[in-house]
Amino acid sequence: MVASAHRRWVALAVLVLPVLLISVDMTVLGFALPYLAADLAPTSAQQLWIVDIYSFLLAGLLVLMGTLGDRIGRRRLLLAGAAAFGAASALAAWAPSAELLIVARALLGIGGATLMPSTLALIRGVFLDPRERRVAIAVWSAGFAGGMALGPVLGGWLLEHFWWGSVFLINVPVMVLLLVLGPALLPEARDPRPGRFDPLSALLALATMLPLVYGLKKVAADGLTATAVVAVVAGLVLGWVFVHRQRTLAEPMLDLGLFGHRAFSVSVVTNVLGVFALAGVMFLVPQYLQLVLGLRPMVAGLWMLPATVAGVAGALLAARLARRFPSSRIIAIGLLLAAAGYAALTQLGVHSGLAVLTVSFVLIGGGIALAETLTNDLIISVAPPARAGAASAISETGYELGGALGIAVLGSAATWVYRTGLGTPGGVPAEAVGAARETMAGAVAAAHELPGPLAEALLAPAGAAFVHGLRITAVFGAVILLYAGVQAALLLRPARMARVPA
Repeated sequence: MVASAHRRWVALAVLVLPVLLISVDMTVLGFALPYLAADLAPTSAQQLWIVDIYSFLLAGLLVLMGTLGDRIGRRRLLLAGAAAFGAASALAAWAPSAELLIVARALLGIGGATLMPSTLALIRGVFLDPRERRVAIAVWSAGFAGGMALGPVLGGWLLEHFWWGSVFLINVPVMVLLLVLGPALLPEARDPRPGRFDPLSALLALATMLPLVYGLKKVAADGLTATAVVAVVAGLVLGWVFVHRQRTLAEPMLDLGLFGHRAFSVSVVTNVLGVFALAGVMFLVPQYLQLVLGLRPMVAGLWMLPATVAGVAGALLAARLARRFPSSRIIAIGLLLAAAGYAALTQLGVHSGLAVLTVSFVLIGGGIALAETLTNDLIISVAPPARAGAASAISETGYELGGALGIAVLGSAATWVYRTGLGTPGGVPAEAVGAARETMAGAVAAAHELPGPLAEALLAPAGAAFVHGLRITAVFGAVILLYAGVQAALLLRPARMARVPA
């Protein structure tokens, strides 16, 4: 245990470093992709793997890494992951080919899977006082939100001044700092009675998540294809086998008894619903800013800053409000504020919408941060200290699944609305219309090859159809968060907050 208050807060600063970087990495690659594509000339399949392999392995390994940290020590796992993440970042920065970049991104996913659950679990061991721990989790959440904002701005600046590899290379000094300060400032923590490790359970956990996330991403990209359906069904079947095995083992890899506590299970579900709604809109809004309103990437990133500033403020405010009001009430209010933000998004226009977007994003960013700071606190607080790593891994896996599912379901719904609403613009060549039906980006690219009047004839209905799809997605998001808010108010009551038995 970290002895003094000063050392505890310095330790927290160290734990926020990897969280900040992972959230930056989530947003910065999209800006670097055109530059690295021009340099490495990947095929379309390779480009998909460059983007997706990171999230596949991250999602697939979170449960394994969380329980592994409980067994071998969370600090040990965090430092090993930091070394792997730093080395993989350097490899990605100087990758001479698309194949090697895919390998580097895979290693980044493996390293990233060790970092997130380890940081949250170590906070559980460093901050034993519930009030201090709530503030620490608020700072942890604010660091994650801050990284989401920093990614587009930092990525845009780096790409204007350096080569594409610089967006990966920024990870290296931060990981070196973590490796230097971690051993001195972070206490070791592990389950004193971890039981026997079950390799088959580890394999089943990975085999569940990989096809499930892959299938959801395929749905988002290509619609409800046979490949996507088979992958999702395979993931669900293997997930059932994994759950059945955990219930029958005397010493399971993942203790499903955690879900027997209402505060834990409802908090995890609330996080999944929040990320589900957020991911769908965040998938569409950058396209709206750049393709419909015509903003440059860095300018578009700056217009998304209000959401992140509100997210940082909401996370920090949550800890203060929780001293005076029940967590269930604050979580519900946060989710209802976010639902109001989604309702505001239904007023976006084709040619003007920045004021509406700013107001709605402040409500969404602040509301979701307010709620999920406290749901994360409940997830960690109600779990026994020995199972903090597993609890953190379940929470992070929920985030990954919620994000993938949100993009797949809401993104696919928006795409269907877009294609249905586009119609057949008169006088526009069939090839251009065909390209426009694929994506809004395809419409913009096709319009560049057409004379002025025909380009406008294509872009006007395409922009209107895209905005209509975004509005429909916002309606779904509002309904989902309204449900989540009511659920939290009813089920996360103070009387139900007892800790899971050790």
